[in-house]
Amino acid sequence: MKTFVLSLTLLALGASAFAAIKTEAVEYKDGGQVLEGFLAYDDANDKPRPGVLVIHDWTGLQDYAKRRTTMLAEMGYVAFAADVYGKGVRPVDPKECMVESGKYRNDLPLLRRRVMLALDELKKNPRVDKSKLAAIGYCFGGSSVLELARSGADVKGVVSFHGGLKTTLPAAEGGVKAKVLVCHGADDPFVKPAEVDAFKAEMEKSKANLTFIAHPGAVHSFTKKEAGDDPTKGQAYNAKADEESWAAMKKLFAEIFR
Repeated sequence: MKTFVLSLTLLALGASAFAAIKTEAVEYKDGGQVLEGFLAYDDANDKPRPGVLVIHDWTGLQDYAKRRTTMLAEMGYVAFAADVYGKGVRPVDPKECMVESGKYRNDLPLLRRRVMLALDELKKNPRVDKSKLAAIGYCFGGSSVLELARSGADVKGVVSFHGGLKTTLPAAEGGVKAKVLVCHGADDPFVKPAEVDAFKAEMEKSKANLTFIAHPGAVHSFTKKEAGDDPTKGQAYNAKADEESWAAMKKLFAEIFR
């Protein structure tokens, strides 16, 4: 009996060792602007592994993006959540969020620079296999990773969860190197059918490798429990779409990182 108990104890200790997820704030800069990202990784693994960049929604780098970043680390990736807005800029009121996100939506070169700076920060990490990089984003962040793909960044894949699809800097033919996965709420009132059609046409013209999934019954923010459960408001959590979109991301990562 003592041997059995000891074996169970050792197994438990071993499991803990392999689940040593470390998180830390990381400061970096865009000129004089200080940015503060969030890094998560499994400290028990000392081998280089794929790196995944996470771009926050319009509230800035807050708990939701950090939670997703930690989930990616638990899957074995080095994950880094970008800070597009700048250290300490974390709007809460929807009007403030609209103003802050609008600064970048209306200045795509600035948005792309902030995303690339975060990607560069991820690549600096010695735990990251720089040949295996991807980026995911939510809402504002979904739009942001699509801009990363349009810019021709050297990443294997990007995943947009309920992100906006329009742009003023469309992809050039052959310019998108990444595989593109878009997980879209089929009933999202903020992304009109014309916008969806224009995006698909842009990706086809650019010869991008696109997978577009429209989740039935899902509206905006369908991965975010904080969005509530009333789809008539235009944004609401949808457990089925959340699970299916995360599974689709895992499938893409299995393809691009093998």
